[in-house]
Amino acid sequence: MLNILIADDHPIMRDGLRQILSATDDIVIAGEAGNGDEVLAKLKQAEFDVLLLDLSMPGISGIELIKRVMIQKPKQRILILSMHKEELYAVRTLKAGASGYLCKDSASGHLIPAIRKVASGGRFVSPEVAESLAMEVSPQHHSLPHTQFSDREFQIFRMIAAGRSITEIAESLKLSVKTVSTYKTRILEKLHLSNAAELIRYGLKHGLVDDDLQDET
Repeated sequence: MLNILIADDHPIMRDGLRQILSATDDIVIAGEAGNGDEVLAKLKQAEFDVLLLDLSMPGISGIELIKRVMIQKPKQRILILSMHKEELYAVRTLKAGASGYLCKDSASGHLIPAIRKVASGGRFVSPEVAESLAMEVSPQHHSLPHTQFSDREFQIFRMIAAGRSITEIAESLKLSVKTVSTYKTRILEKLHLSNAAELIRYGLKHGLVDDDLQDET
């Protein structure tokens, strides 16, 4: 029997996952969490075969949460279930320690086999993610300046490209305005750009902005 911890801040999404997984006889939802702090607390209290993790939740989340989970439990299997397009975050989450990445748009058809594969020690990636991983070794890929961003730089870059102000970003990420401004300057320098308008155009040109940034933390 596979014990699963579901981490998603939307009750409706958790209800939907329960409905999908109820059709199996080998997968049990053994815990639920609505934010990053709850995830870390649940993992201290019990053992789970797979952590089914949403990337965007209140408080600590995303790449930072994955890294903290791996520090706390290095062998924890993590399957990311996200609204973000695979090409935007999948490779970064896998590098941070996740074992698989599944877009919510295709979850109903792939969720159960993905959980089983990850729980058995394998990795689950879509053909699009596999292509992105292959691109990682391509010289052309590394010639694009945004591929050299740190995880935090990439996060802030996407929020600026989505039209978020420095103050909004600082409040969302619980950073000082000065710190976010420093990141913005560093990002512009790495992209060889002069202002936010040019940054937005760069993000759109390379398909680095999606519609799910309103709650990104």
